[in-house]
Amino acid sequence: MDILQHLKNNILYLDGGMGTLLQARGLSAGELPERWNLSHPDVITNIHKQYFDAGSNVVNTNTFGANCLKFGEDELETIIGAAINNARRAAAERETESPKWVALDIGPTGRMLAPYGDLDFEDAVEIFAKTVRLGVKHGADLIIIETMSDSYETRAALLAAKENSNLPVFVSCAFGEDGKLMTGADPRAMVAMLEGIGADAIGINCSLGPVQAAPFIRELAKHTSLPIIAKPNAGLPRADGSGYDIGPQTFAVQMKAYRDL
Repeated sequence: MDILQHLKNNILYLDGGMGTLLQARGLSAGELPERWNLSHPDVITNIHKQYFDAGSNVVNTNTFGANCLKFGEDELETIIGAAINNARRAAAERETESPKWVALDIGPTGRMLAPYGDLDFEDAVEIFAKTVRLGVKHGADLIIIETMSDSYETRAALLAAKENSNLPVFVSCAFGEDGKLMTGADPRAMVAMLEGIGADAIGINCSLGPVQAAPFIRELAKHTSLPIIAKPNAGLPRADGSGYDIGPQTFAVQMKAYRDL
């Protein structure tokens, strides 16, 4: 089934966090979670299965930080191939009526683009492009670019995805409590840029809880004709580091308010 056709008449349910679940299963501080696709494939596959069981239509591969700045060429391909295989295996083992898709997950490079940092724009495009090409090669159904806090880097990632694949591309940004990205862009500016380049869905993830993110989701809905991604945190982090401040039931109730958008 075509995911964009499905989106015309249905709400698409995404998965949730990966890093926090891996930490609960023993991921050490400083350990690169993408390597767990190889060292702990059953753990990764089981997490994907749990998300499908909970009703997710889409699971993101465990590739958030998988880029050539962190991994050599051969290891990068091995990781991305294993990540897609783990998610694909989870989808195959879950007999549900709901359609299921595997998304290549792409996060920020970890470097700041010039003039804020020393990474050139064209170099950033090529870094993202290498990951995109491997995702296409190993059979991802779509690309999700997420947790982006710099509009310039977001542009680089989306250009790389559009120039190196024919897959649907969803883009999700991490806005602060002031309703802006770290480098200053607001939802309206991001709508103009992302629609212009050809994103298939746009939205917000991470950084804020459902209540705090709601005004910015409404702002997106006001200005875009694209499907909207709403993927907030479970509230805000507690100061003592013990987790987030709302539980599943409260989260579910607060998320109901998004359906009308």
